[in-house]
Amino acid sequence: MAGKRIKSAREGIDRNKRYDLGEAVAMIKERAAAKFDETVEIAMNLSVDTRHSDQMVRGVINLPNGTGRNVRVAVFAKDAKAEEAKAAGADIVGAEDLMTEIQGGKIDFDRCIATPDMMPLVGRLGKVLGPRNLMPNPKTGTVTPDVGEAVKAAKGGAVDFRAEKAGIIHAGVGKVSFDEKALEENIRAFIGAVSRARPSGAKGTFIERVTISSSMGPGVKVDPASATEA
Repeated sequence: MAGKRIKSAREGIDRNKRYDLGEAVAMIKERAAAKFDETVEIAMNLSVDTRHSDQMVRGVINLPNGTGRNVRVAVFAKDAKAEEAKAAGADIVGAEDLMTEIQGGKIDFDRCIATPDMMPLVGRLGKVLGPRNLMPNPKTGTVTPDVGEAVKAAKGGAVDFRAEKAGIIHAGVGKVSFDEKALEENIRAFIGAVSRARPSGAKGTFIERVTISSSMGPGVKVDPASATEA
């Protein structure tokens, strides 16, 4: 049955064509047939070699219409900053106790934020948090004294992006239940943020390919020119 469903979803999609963004979003929504609210995902192939420091691409974008996900946020902070984080809606707040939990294998969060004074502590967790793309970093706004605003941003639709070894960026940019306009706005904002993060070492056409899909659906290639911010 799954094979038939996938084959049916792929019908009508020209795998060699780059569709206008609006058309691509409509196709993704039409073909989302899972029994849950699928995430709309974007994959971008960039002309970078991330083995070189001047070609690394990373950043954060607050999607205009949120992600549709319930993001669990952990914060490393003490005293007044810990209270600020709790008041902003952080799910987990701690210091040495939180470090011990993480070292023990308990990682019950999607985003990790830290005040600058906590980084010597958090630095010990690099081998655990780094591979999961959860390590706080000033470049993504997750190492900051303003933990209240960082928590609100994370809860409201902040999405980290980072190019993988092959120069590919993956991210969730909404849910199939979003209307087409909201998805288009999120996708344009995400592509715009990646474009602005173009590193000095990138040569030629920076964005080589853009594909969108739902969690269980087929990919649809998007014409990057149709997806740039107005």
